Parts: sequence; C-alpha cells; structure tokens
Amino acid sequence: MAHTGTGTDWGKAHFEAIYNCPDPRRYFSTLQPLEYQIPQHGQAVFRALADALQRRRADRPPLRVVDLCCSYGVNAALFNHEVTLDDLYRRYADTGPDTPGGDRLAQADRAFYAARRRPGAARITGIDAAEHAVGYAVAAGLLDHGFAANLEDEAATPQLCQALDGTELITVTGGVGYITARTFARLFDCVSAPPWVAAFVLRTVSYRPVSTLLARAGLVTERLTTRTFRQRRFADEAERRAAVEALARRGLTVGGKEADGFYHAELYVSRPAADVAALPLAELLPAF
Repeated sequence: MAHTGTGTDWGKAHFEAIYNCPDPRRYFSTLQPLEYQIPQHGQAVFRALADALQRRRADRPPLRVVDLCCSYGVNAALFNHEVTLDDLYRRYADTGPDTPGGDRLAQADRAFYAARRRPGAARITGIDAAEHAVGYAVAAGLLDHGFAANLEDEAATPQLCQALDGTELITVTGGVGYITARTFARLFDCVSAPPWVAAFVLRTVSYRPVSTLLARAGLVTERLTTRTFRQRRFADEAERRAAVEALARRGLTVGGKEADGFYHAELYVSRPAADVAALPLAELLPAF
C-alpha cells in the first residue's frame, strides 16, 4: 500500500516513486519481483470479518469500510471483486509499451471491475496521502469515496469526517509505522461508534501505541497467535540486516519467519469487549 510517510526508522527500503503515479502499473511491476503478497492475505481476513459483521445486522445494508493507506485501491479491488492479487499482477505488471495508462486505463478498469463485482459489495472509503493514487482508485470505481489526506500532520476535514461517520470496519495492510496512533485518533474523532479495526503490522513495528489508543476508544485488541503473514521479500541485504536488528531490539527472533527472506506481519483485530467475549478471535477466524 502507499503510505503517508516518507520512510521509517527501521531501515526499510524506500519506494516513494511508485506510490503516487497516474496508475498502478509501476507499483505492481516494482513489487512483483519482491513477491509482495500481503493484500492477498488481507482479502481472506477482511472478507471473513465482513461476513461476521453482516451476520450481526438484520437489514444487511452495504458494509461501510475505511481502508487506510489505500494507494491505488488494491484492498478494495480484492475485497469487493472476484479477482486475486495474481490477476492484478497480470493486468498491471505484465504490460507492453503500448498499453494505455492514466485516465484511459482507469476508464478500462471501471468496466473490468464492474464485471467482477461481488454481490453485496461494501462501500469503501480510501485514505492516503498520495493524491494521484487515490484519484485513480476513485476513477476506476474501486472507492466510493477517496481522500488524499495525511492525518499524521492535519486533522480530518469536515468532508472526510462526514464520510467516516458510520464506519463499521477499518482495514490497513502494512501502513502502521508510517502512520501512528495520531492518525487513528483523528479517525476516531469522526465516528459516533467505534468500528472494528483489522491491521496487518510488520513485526519490526510495535502496535502498542495504536492498541492503547484504541483501548481508550473502547476497543479490545487481540493478536492472531497461530501464524504470521509474509509481506514481501527483502529488497536487499541492507534491508534484511536492518530488519533483523529492529526485531532484536524488540526481543524477537527471526527463526521460522524473517529468516526465510521475507518481512512477516502480524494480524491485530480490535473490537468492543462484548464482541470479543461473544466470539474470541480464534473462533472468529478459525481458518487462520
């Protein structure tokens, strides 16, 4: 996903040049060799959470979802449409020099995704600092609302707050570390009832400041303990070494995880205490 920051303090490689292009072709062609895969894990998890939320509602209106660090609408594409991440790599990374881009690609994508839209698709609002990426996602029909906003540095606008009110699920795949508890605080200032939050967080990053903030908003955070999720390969030896050092500072070892050459992320799900008591995370996501 695109991010709201310009780097991190754990030595992660910088890919700023791919995050704010007129369309996602450079994004996918750059990340494909690194086997970037966390959105595919997110597809399965977010759909399972959405199904659980829908079962709680008698009238079943479209679920209202906010995707943080939404970039080109990748999570929205996978959440609401019968496509896989490999489908997206084939569509955007395996292209020739004559492939139309920019607005022409967004127009073609609108028809492409409309033909693959799942019944009962969620209404998704995307937030990202990268205005071109957000604009593409809106033009392609992936986002119902898109906001180019950096909530680390500025409060939500009245228009963004209006779009956020009524949110039932917040998703993020890999943006935590670039965004902090400050972004979540500004989001929660806009909602009348706390939504569920599902975050994939690299093991090099502590989620405690965010979970502490969410606790003040009335949410209990559980970590999935049965597994971690590969994000992507390390870009080079310097990045691998920096990740290992960051993990050591956190008291974590790499055996069976980052030793395989990939960043690994953990899944955190935050919900009201009553929801956690009624359906613990292990029962909510038994397939994981």
